[in-house]
Amino acid sequence: MPSIDETIGEHAGLLSDQLRTISAALFPPTSEKVLRKFTSGEAAKLIGVTDSRLRQLSLAGEGPQPETVGNGQRRYSLEEINELRVLLARSARGRKDALEYLPRRAEGDHLQVIAVTNFKGGSGKTTTSAHLAQYLALRGYRVLGIDLDPQASFSALLGLTPEFEVGPNETLYAAIRYDGERRPLKDIIRRTYFDGLSLVPGNLELMEFEHETPRALSAGMRAPDQVFFARVAQALDPVADDFDVVIIDCPPQLGYLTLSGICAATGVLVTVHPQMLDIASMSQFLLMTRDLLAVVREAGARLNYDFLRYLITRYEPQDGPQTKVVALLRNLFGDHVLTNPMVKSTAMSDAGLTKQTLYEIGRENLTRSTYDRAAEALEAVHVEIENLIRSAWGRSLRARGEA
Repeated sequence: MPSIDETIGEHAGLLSDQLRTISAALFPPTSEKVLRKFTSGEAAKLIGVTDSRLRQLSLAGEGPQPETVGNGQRRYSLEEINELRVLLARSARGRKDALEYLPRRAEGDHLQVIAVTNFKGGSGKTTTSAHLAQYLALRGYRVLGIDLDPQASFSALLGLTPEFEVGPNETLYAAIRYDGERRPLKDIIRRTYFDGLSLVPGNLELMEFEHETPRALSAGMRAPDQVFFARVAQALDPVADDFDVVIIDCPPQLGYLTLSGICAATGVLVTVHPQMLDIASMSQFLLMTRDLLAVVREAGARLNYDFLRYLITRYEPQDGPQTKVVALLRNLFGDHVLTNPMVKSTAMSDAGLTKQTLYEIGRENLTRSTYDRAAEALEAVHVEIENLIRSAWGRSLRARGEA
């Protein structure tokens, strides 16, 4: 009889081979994941102008020229949409108008670092991280996604196969490790197929930080540039001017990686699946987080948060027990619970089958009513979070549905 480790190793090999086969079928080695083009109506809504305004720019030869398909419909890539943003921002009447077209950080605005966390798997943490990062990029922000989870699902959603495309010293671990192999974060950041969205990928190498930190602590590493909870923030400092928002997808555990991510954050988003078992688990998570943050604060950590919010995920409005759990959370935490939940949707599940998000798959590839319901729910959540960012920068808030 084979030993348990041999059996596990055999299963890992079989699964790895199958994943490689599936990946090769979906994304052949000669191809790269690309983002679809957007209709002129979608482009106009993203930019915040009318479709006729885009047509005028096109007829006048200003800005990038759209692709015209057989039925005369105009389509723009995200790169072209961002070029139009720059063009319109330059011709805007004042700074405020320019920021609506190109809503980047202004002088004096601090980098927004949002840690998406929960130490129970299945709470929708990675799906939330990927959709939020892409939404902000679609809105014109310069976004950096950091995959802090050794399982690297965030990286997979953004077009990488971590097993085969992320080599040694190519994850965040390279920028936060304790030895002489440490690398600047700028050397690890990768551009993605999604214009305006860059990525620090993850893989199993990140677990080294969990193993090495206790050794570093026992060796007496206490200097400000050595303590584990400051390392993610220190790694971000040299590249802070290149981005407006950083989205950190934390591991589903409360270890050194998660603590480092939370200590680097200016905002914390806790994803919550509204089931009693998940709520009980979250209670333990919050108690442990409180105790650990108190310890690192005493050790010198600066915990300056613009916001802490709970996001209800995989919510089924017709499910009576879920509705009661949500009401309980709102009663306990008040405004700390986001008004809009992330509704469970077959549209998002269908998109996930091909490692895509709802923003990538496009309305024409799904039942339109199903897609529209999911897209409306997503936008409501994302506008709320975007308004938290805008509020931290002292800007006016966006109304839901406002381009």
